[in-house]
Amino acid sequence: MKIETVNIPDLYIIKPTVYEDSRGFFYELYNQKRFSNENFENIFVQDNISLSQKGTIRGLHYQLNPFSQAKLVTVIKGKVLDVVVDLRKKSPTFGKWFSVELSEQNRWQLLIPKGFAHGFSVLSKEALFLYKCDNEYNKECERGINIFDTYLNIDWKISKNEAVVSEKDFALPLFSEAEFNF
Repeated sequence: MKIETVNIPDLYIIKPTVYEDSRGFFYELYNQKRFSNENFENIFVQDNISLSQKGTIRGLHYQLNPFSQAKLVTVIKGKVLDVVVDLRKKSPTFGKWFSVELSEQNRWQLLIPKGFAHGFSVLSKEALFLYKCDNEYNKECERGINIFDTYLNIDWKISKNEAVVSEKDFALPLFSEAEFNF
């Protein structure tokens, strides 16, 4: 696997080694020992899968401490624009966002540390999205930020008129009003 740093500290793109031949392909999606060897100390305890149609935007979600979650995300089928926002108050990139296209073609993963809001938009007909979490879901600690916040000004690669967003996500507060404790 190849690990790439990005312009936000502690955020990594992981590119697995893929073996392809006439039968198809094989790659290792996750190996705890290899992650530990790279000094990634996350122990993932929950896997989640979502299926979404083109134009869907999910997010921006996170959980407060002590139930915050690091995530390892990837796309099994389709293509998404994956987006994270740094909510760590002492970080030099606090309030900044990063995006990367994850797809069944590139097979990349994004390792998202605790203290980030996360969301994605579906750019293909549909997308099957997988995320591993290092802490269980806790409803009382669930929070989010409105995906259309003009302060963040995220380019979701989907127009606001074409976006399919849940009522719950659409009602999330702006960044300036959001609660976080990182």
